[in-house]
Amino acid sequence: MRYELTKELETGNTIIDKEHRELLDAVNRLMDACSKGQGRASMEPTIKFLVNYVHQHFTHEEQLQRQSRYPGYTAHKAFHDQYKRTLQEITAKIPPTGPTVAELGTLNRHIGILISHIRTEDKKLGQHLKNS
Repeated sequence: MRYELTKELETGNTIIDKEHRELLDAVNRLMDACSKGQGRASMEPTIKFLVNYVHQHFTHEEQLQRQSRYPGYTAHKAFHDQYKRTLQEITAKIPPTGPTVAELGTLNRHIGILISHIRTEDKKLGQHLKNS
């Protein structure tokens, strides 16, 4: 399954949308490699990128929320913190030899949670930033 930053997922904030696009592109590269039987070679660098990028992106979003006095900041940050912890747990279980199909499925489901978050919560943030 490929992920795309469709109009439905765009927040209206250029910076946030750019970061979301980069994140989805990395996930798509991993999924493409897996479909070609090259997933094991792509897994380690992609996981490192995802973990680092999620941390960087969430930090940036939270900074925008604090600066704009976003009323949903506390709940949004709580989601980010839990998401990062779960991502760490999932990726820590993937052996250096590469993921199993089940592990890829777990990672993919976790990415799906992020997509749902973008679709609802990040769109609310985007609207708030636009009106600030």
